[in-house]
Amino acid sequence: MSEPTTHRTTQPPTQPPTHVRGLAEQRARARADRDYAQADVLRAAIEEAGWLVRDTDEGFELAPKPPFPVWPAVASLPVPALAEDRRDEPGRTGRKENAAAAVGTEETVAAQVLWDGSLATSRINESVDVAGAGHATEATDRVTVGLIIDGRPSDVRKCVDGIVAHTDARILALDLGNIDGAGTVLHELAAKHPGRIDDWHVAETPHWRGGTAGWGAARTKLLHMDDADVHVVMETSTILDGDALTPLAEALTGDVVAAGWRGVDPGEDGHDWHDAGPGEVRALLGHLFAVRRDRALEAGGFPAEARYHRNADLEFFLGLPGRKIVPATGLPVHAERHCGHEDVDPGYRDRESRRTYDRVLSLLRTA
Repeated sequence: MSEPTTHRTTQPPTQPPTHVRGLAEQRARARADRDYAQADVLRAAIEEAGWLVRDTDEGFELAPKPPFPVWPAVASLPVPALAEDRRDEPGRTGRKENAAAAVGTEETVAAQVLWDGSLATSRINESVDVAGAGHATEATDRVTVGLIIDGRPSDVRKCVDGIVAHTDARILALDLGNIDGAGTVLHELAAKHPGRIDDWHVAETPHWRGGTAGWGAARTKLLHMDDADVHVVMETSTILDGDALTPLAEALTGDVVAAGWRGVDPGEDGHDWHDAGPGEVRALLGHLFAVRRDRALEAGGFPAEARYHRNADLEFFLGLPGRKIVPATGLPVHAERHCGHEDVDPGYRDRESRRTYDRVLSLLRTA
């Protein structure tokens, strides 16, 4: 795992000690023998020594233990009690604690991996300046922005700063593997804005960066972990220049289930999609859109088979009943370089995009 080369308060070790690598090799053998109980014991011993073990296609990787709690995988993250069951509970701003307390089974509790942040030191101490001193210090209960963090710390800073500065939305962020220290940046931003940001971290890395965490599964997990009426999907390359979220949330009236920044419609043969809107569109692009959370859950969440984001937004909206619109008034938002597209291996990008688009074509044929 690569790490930032500046703004460190300490220099973490780059290579694990011999005994830690030995524990990891023993754990790999235990997993091969399907002795998962022993594998869990060895994982705990590795963590006690200050290291994280990740399973890979080639075997395993070891990385220094970061300064925040980490769960093994997206699937192991806890889901809070249903929002309607907690409407009258005091202190609903403690959502993260409520989610952790709502884990349903002993097996799920046993699956969780928590690291003691008091034993680690933050690697990034760069200050974060949020434009506008009057930003909200407490998040609304109505709107949540779901972010997937897959590297690019500078994008994370800009994106989060824009949301905090211009809106009162809660940020629910899922860090996949602390790539390039982006999870550490997220954690520090959450500490700076405790009433606005819930940060969750998993050891599992994104499928599009060689790991096993799929885009659809991660997005659906965020949807389940949320308890707001309006769930906003946003890329970290999308930057708010003003309050672009209120118009989207206010557009969700009547039979409108989703509103977004950019819309598209399919051509007659379904193979080519073109820009569309303002007004009703067939699908909204994943740069930025708001959706009624309950309706998204009723539709089954985001496409489980979509391991990469490209075309997954089209698949999601073709399976979501109700009207989707682009507001008539332009939104104060811009997109910066989409590293999640441009920096991904072209062969992988084309292969996964085609897999998803084949399902899109199937949905268009049966619509």
